[in-house]
Amino acid sequence: MAFHLGVNPEGPSRWLLVATTLLTSVAVAFSGTIGFVSLIVPHMIRLIVGPDHRILVPISAVVGGCFLVWSDVVARTVAAPAELPVGIITTFLGAPFSLYLLKTKGARL
Repeated sequence: MAFHLGVNPEGPSRWLLVATTLLTSVAVAFSGTIGFVSLIVPHMIRLIVGPDHRILVPISAVVGGCFLVWSDVVARTVAAPAELPVGIITTFLGAPFSLYLLKTKGARL
C-alpha cells in the first residue's frame, strides 16, 4: 500500500533495522551482558511455545532464571578454582542465537 502511495517501504525498514540493532547494542553495553538474557530467552521460548503472551511471559521468566543459574554453574566449574564472569557464558551462548535470528528473521527486509 505504501508503495502505491509513492513511498519506498524498503528504505525506511532497513534504516529501522540498523537503528534498532544499534539501540539494542547500546542497551546491552550499559546494562551488561547478563541483561542480554532478557533479549534472547523470550525469542528462544517463542520459537518453542508460540506467540501467546499468556504462556510466553511466565515461561520466559522461569527459563531465563534457569538459564542464568546454569550459566553461573558453568562459569564456576569450567575454570575451577577460578571463576569466569557469568556474562562470558551468556554471551557465548546468546550471540550465535542472536545472529541466527538476524539471519533468518531479518531476511524478510
